[in-house]
Amino acid sequence: MKELINAQDAPAAIGPYSHAIKAGNLIFVSGQLPINPANGEMPEGIAAQTEQSLKNIVTILAEAGCTLDNVVKSTVFLADMSLFGGMNEVYAKFFAAPYPARCAFAVKELPKQALVEIEVTASI
Repeated sequence: MKELINAQDAPAAIGPYSHAIKAGNLIFVSGQLPINPANGEMPEGIAAQTEQSLKNIVTILAEAGCTLDNVVKSTVFLADMSLFGGMNEVYAKFFAAPYPARCAFAVKELPKQALVEIEVTASI
């Protein structure tokens, strides 16, 4: 059975998907664009966008009763691999060892011309 996780303080979904779904002891957080929920805008640059995406994830995880410490896997989608270093620098400030498993790759394009989108799976 699956349970909806919807965080009022996270940006609204831009399509037919949930912020997150709880299934058993796992929380699957949908890919988060770097949209500021206060004004609906995206900050400039990969560092600020990575930070905003991760803040959105923190908000959704809190609604599910967990934190980034519960994250076991993340996937990072980048508009270009040249952005990897800047993303990685900010990402490292949000997670502590033991770090979640992760993959990161470039895609042709992200919604709203974002530079980054991040999804995570957490275990509770």
